[in-house]
Amino acid sequence: MAEINNKLRVVYGDSGLGVHGSRMSVETQEEFHYFFSYPQGGLESMVIGGKEWLYRSPRPTFWRATTDNDRGNKFHIRSGMWMSADLFMKCTPISLLVDGEDVKTCIPPYNNMYGGDTYHDEIAITFLYETITTPSTNVFITYNVKSDGKMIVHVKYEGRKDLPELPVFGMRFVMPTKASGYRYQGLSGETYPDRKAGGISGIYDVFGLPVTPYLVPQECGMHMDTDWVEIYRDSAASNVKQEQKTSTLKISSDHAKFAFSCLPYTAEELENATHQEELPPERRTVLCILGAVRGVGGIDSWGSDVEPAYRISGEEDIEYSFVIN
Repeated sequence: MAEINNKLRVVYGDSGLGVHGSRMSVETQEEFHYFFSYPQGGLESMVIGGKEWLYRSPRPTFWRATTDNDRGNKFHIRSGMWMSADLFMKCTPISLLVDGEDVKTCIPPYNNMYGGDTYHDEIAITFLYETITTPSTNVFITYNVKSDGKMIVHVKYEGRKDLPELPVFGMRFVMPTKASGYRYQGLSGETYPDRKAGGISGIYDVFGLPVTPYLVPQECGMHMDTDWVEIYRDSAASNVKQEQKTSTLKISSDHAKFAFSCLPYTAEELENATHQEELPPERRTVLCILGAVRGVGGIDSWGSDVEPAYRISGEEDIEYSFVIN
């Protein structure tokens, strides 16, 4: 039984927390099942309407593939530790709020006191990630799940003195299959903080997961000032028409607009390829929802540094949120 009186069904497991319920989609009522893993340190499974949307637990992301201009001004040398931080991090014990009350008995053996399913209006589970930078810093990610399945994700980076500038900051979602395409409300085309004056606000459809065919693969596909993005997955068709886009995950802004990229590769896969033919086969969807993005520069012959207004200080806090619905 997924829900009682539109409440969340919460299961206090030995290795994680299960959160279940039902929600109204565009056409019908559908069940959702979220699993938050203690060993993996994050949201390990997100099943909506019978479809799994996660291949790996979402993680904080700090790196975007370097551009010609990044390499020209040696940004990758100054800030290269963020690439390691993007790959490896430590997740420390979680905190859990259930209907606004702090629950300290959610892990074994104390979880056995619940005896079975419990029913609640909302839960908020927080994971703390420690970076492997020098000095290290912390990222807090809180998932606030409402009874209708809406999930508000709050992300906070703690600035630390002597940390170098960041390429990006946000969260990375890796999905099990390659998406058929996506639709978003925001600026037209590929935009960056210092390259968005020509973007026109509107709603845009993108078929497939296009990667800009640079001779040397590098950062591409960023979209700034986004209100929402919908990801469509339908492995049976490569050019899905609007009426066929049935499996949809929508991410919306909370209090402020966000930036995103939706590609078939991680930043590290793009970074590792010296030519297009070295990129691996396209089999996943890598969605990055970002609260901060560094500019790309390119002022003179791909060597000058990015203007100060478009840099991301590693010494200052960054905080943003978005909604999965």
